[in-house]
Amino acid sequence: MDVNAAVAAAAAIAGVLTGVIAMLAFRWSERELKRPTRTSLHTDPVLPPGVDTVLSVLRSSAVVLDEADAVVKASSAAYALGLVRGGKLAVEPMLQMARDTRRDGEIRQVELDLPRRGTGRGEALAVSARVAPLGSRLVLLLVEDLTEARRIEAVRRDFVANVSHELKTPVGALSLLSEAVMDASDDPEAVQRFAGRMQIEATRLTNLVQELIDLSRVQNDDPLEDAEPVGVDELVNEAIDRCRHQAGTKNITMTAGGTADLRVWGNRGQLAAALGNLVENAVNYSPARTRVGIAARRVTAPGGDMIEIAVTDQGIGISDKDKERIFERFYRVDPARSRATGGTGLGLAIVKHVVASHGGEVTVWSAEGQGSTFTLRLPEAGAARDRDRALQHPALDDEADTGPTTSSSSPASPPDPTAYETLSAPEVLP
Repeated sequence: MDVNAAVAAAAAIAGVLTGVIAMLAFRWSERELKRPTRTSLHTDPVLPPGVDTVLSVLRSSAVVLDEADAVVKASSAAYALGLVRGGKLAVEPMLQMARDTRRDGEIRQVELDLPRRGTGRGEALAVSARVAPLGSRLVLLLVEDLTEARRIEAVRRDFVANVSHELKTPVGALSLLSEAVMDASDDPEAVQRFAGRMQIEATRLTNLVQELIDLSRVQNDDPLEDAEPVGVDELVNEAIDRCRHQAGTKNITMTAGGTADLRVWGNRGQLAAALGNLVENAVNYSPARTRVGIAARRVTAPGGDMIEIAVTDQGIGISDKDKERIFERFYRVDPARSRATGGTGLGLAIVKHVVASHGGEVTVWSAEGQGSTFTLRLPEAGAARDRDRALQHPALDDEADTGPTTSSSSPASPPDPTAYETLSAPEVLP
């Protein structure tokens, strides 16, 4: 009995000791789990109260870095710009700014040009980066995309420079011609010759000022505020009348054809100016005894039927490198020829803005020595009116069209002339 009692007592003591050791081990393990480690200090910092909310509403790209240069918080815009990759700040100059700010607490700002992701064309993003301390451990980086602002500023500078140059040329010519008239006051033939030149330069100056006014108007006004159904036949006849004299002096035949009784939706004055500019260019850049054709047709588009108005000439044509820039303001394919014809370089820019503001597009096919075809594509009056009504009052027409989809691509081959030669008899001008 004594032996059995001793064994039982030993077992009980061993069990108690095991339980105590297990309890101590559990307590120690729990305390170790709760104790912050160096790794957790680096990867799980806490943002100051309210910072997360403020960063979510900022227009700038925001990145918060900890003392190990790890990204604690980054906005979606920061990822879109390629600032953050793999949890790290990917722009070395910005990373160095963050380290310097963390060291001395000084706010820093710099403008940088960053490579644009995914293009492979050497294009750069212009950004402004500002770094400031955020508490004692964190650094805040704010990045503003300045690319569009830089582009607009460059366009503005170019526009001012071009306007100054274009105005300076006729004004300078008028000044010189007036001096020549004064010096030749006793020579009637010279006075008449110089006066004729002065009239040409004055006309060029007047046209330039008028086209600047027109361009400013189409850029600032909303043409659809006073939109109405506009007959395509009326626009074509007005464009032909506008160029009748120039075509007659060069023995150029102008023909009008295509589908009759088509109507587009928009501002009549602006649409007439756009089509008139295309027809005038076709006449001015075509050699004598050639043909200029204007035709219209209806085409089916996903957002509703569209009206295409094509202006085709047999002129000098446009090279591939020039086709990319012909709609820029003041750009001329042949500056010498353009000045000789009185061109200002603003006509196609006006066409582009008018068509875009009407929800359409303008495309060009051209080959050097073979002529050119400019095509306006505009919403048909009924489809555009139904679309505007549906957008303003969705309950009135749940199945209304939402408008045309536009594309900037140019036709790969010349349009088929037979596609336009229906219904309407052509008007031939001698």
